[in-house]
Amino acid sequence: MKTSERVLISTHDLPKAGAIRAAFEQAGYDTDLVTPEERLTAAGRAALLVLTGVGRGSENELARQAREVLHIPVIAITGGGELPPALRPGFDEVFGSSAAVADIVLVGRRIVERRKLREFTGIIGETDAIQQVLERVVQIAPVVSTVLVTGESGTGKELVARGIHALSPRRHEPFIAVNVAALSETLLESELFGHEKGAFTGAIDSRRGLFELADGGTIFLDEIGEMPLATQTKLLRVLEQREFHRVGGERAIKVNVRIIAATNQDLRQLVAIGEFRRDLYFRLNVLSIELPPLRERREDIPLLVDAFVRDVSQRHDRVFPGISPEAMQSLVAYDWPGNIRELRNLVESMVVLAPGRVIRPEDIPDDVRRGRGSSLLPVPILRGATDGKSPALRPELEFVFRTLVELRVDMDDLRREFEAYRRGTPVQLASGAVVGRVTNEGLPDGAIEVPAFSREVAVEPSTSLSAGPRELAGVVVFRPGMTIEDMERQAIQAALSEVRGNRRRAAELLGIGERTLYRKIARYGLEA
Repeated sequence: MKTSERVLISTHDLPKAGAIRAAFEQAGYDTDLVTPEERLTAAGRAALLVLTGVGRGSENELARQAREVLHIPVIAITGGGELPPALRPGFDEVFGSSAAVADIVLVGRRIVERRKLREFTGIIGETDAIQQVLERVVQIAPVVSTVLVTGESGTGKELVARGIHALSPRRHEPFIAVNVAALSETLLESELFGHEKGAFTGAIDSRRGLFELADGGTIFLDEIGEMPLATQTKLLRVLEQREFHRVGGERAIKVNVRIIAATNQDLRQLVAIGEFRRDLYFRLNVLSIELPPLRERREDIPLLVDAFVRDVSQRHDRVFPGISPEAMQSLVAYDWPGNIRELRNLVESMVVLAPGRVIRPEDIPDDVRRGRGSSLLPVPILRGATDGKSPALRPELEFVFRTLVELRVDMDDLRREFEAYRRGTPVQLASGAVVGRVTNEGLPDGAIEVPAFSREVAVEPSTSLSAGPRELAGVVVFRPGMTIEDMERQAIQAALSEVRGNRRRAAELLGIGERTLYRKIARYGLEA
């Protein structure tokens, strides 16, 4: 299928450039060859620059122009040997000179697609965590299933919801966002489902609700954990029957609406304490996306700051001198309990109140500079009683209560794991992990039988790195004293051996992205 994207390919290594050009054109891309002396301009839109023969010294200017003039990603292909570590950060991906052309095109296509999605949705980031979120959005968008988006406050849950809608077949239909926590119980039901004339005091006329207005499109229910139980019951009927009644109405109204719900709370805990319907939780959690907090993707903070500075400077028509490396390091080191929302607010204040010079560490608020401000609790406090009869728990008691609830939720898995160890028979948990007693039979020399909670296990090459160890006959063996990196290196070696070096299939076996696999291969020195 032909695309409108154009790929630039340098001629530092002409034979390699020709092969890459043919492969990208076969994949549906327009291509142009650029010489080492050529000047890149923004006159013609390009999506990617592929540099061949990197390491010879003359390609750095093209890479600089691609980043600063065209603002496009750059893939580097070395001219032989390893690329010096100091040069690697300037490229989105680095391949060795012996890399397969098909792998280069595959990774290039993924980079272009992710960049288009970031521009379309406003989601910014290059870390693996945010790349996985973007790939998940692309997978989920075309279907009609309900989606549950989870993450701390300020992580961008509404951006993800809008991205799903914008990439879906419903993109030309309404997208309606509702903050459940901002509405009282009576008003929420009326807003969502509408009401008939005379249904309550002040209802002087009939009114359509947001579900009717969103018919054919998408409705985004933010802070779904705050929804009252009575309204949860009506929402469950909408999910199951695709119909509802207006407040005070007798006629069932049919709707075709995709529901995307979001919360910063653990709905499993709310289910356990009776604050959220179990059946509704399972109906909402058909497809899920978990957004990482900003402190878990600190490498994205400079990118976010640059994007926010450009946006705020343009909106306020202000010239911003910039941020010193020391000040930027203070921003990266801070935990950001308010996540992206807090970071954007700080950037806006810096742009508006800039002292006419580059921002230095002393210009940053004291709480940020000294690393204060993060909460002791990892999740927000559960809402207190609203009936006026039962006082809310003190924070320290609330924390203890949460811990007890978590233990209760996980007790079934713990009991099954203990029973499996006692019987000596493997059993699969809800998480997908297989537990049971391990024997020496079939394991390499040196493997020993150990208790279920600290055992040595063998892992198949096809076992996902994110799925946890499974007790299966395999190649990778864990021994006491081994690090996660040791196991990961062995798993990658085993997977590559299993598929005879086909990196694309190895990534599928390991359950990770191709880009992540290429980086880990380089990290562990597995190029050969």
